[in-house]
Amino acid sequence: MKYYLDEDLSPKIAEILRKHGMDAVSAHEIGMVQAEDKEHLKLAASEKRCLVTRNRNDFIRLTVQFFHEHRSHCGILIIPHTLPGDNFSLIARAIMKYDSKHPHEVPSYGIDFLKS
Repeated sequence: MKYYLDEDLSPKIAEILRKHGMDAVSAHEIGMVQAEDKEHLKLAASEKRCLVTRNRNDFIRLTVQFFHEHRSHCGILIIPHTLPGDNFSLIARAIMKYDSKHPHEVPSYGIDFLKS
């Protein structure tokens, strides 16, 4: 699975994931900081990437909006606030664990929650 990390996650997480052979890119690395959430989701969808974020409410709302507009996306993975945002290796390990248990893409409009 390919991942797009929202700007609310450190680009260091994407770096750690890539060091472990995963396909991950950060909004910070591609100049998408301060873009609207809808733009993040559109970009992730266009690159067939699962969007990873801590911003649960906005992306759940956007998923419903995309569904009504018949605009698919490649799923959303929510990082819970029980995982400290400054513990990059812990978040990266949790994403790697998720990836190993879910080798296929998250279904279009799918939302999943990372376990801590």
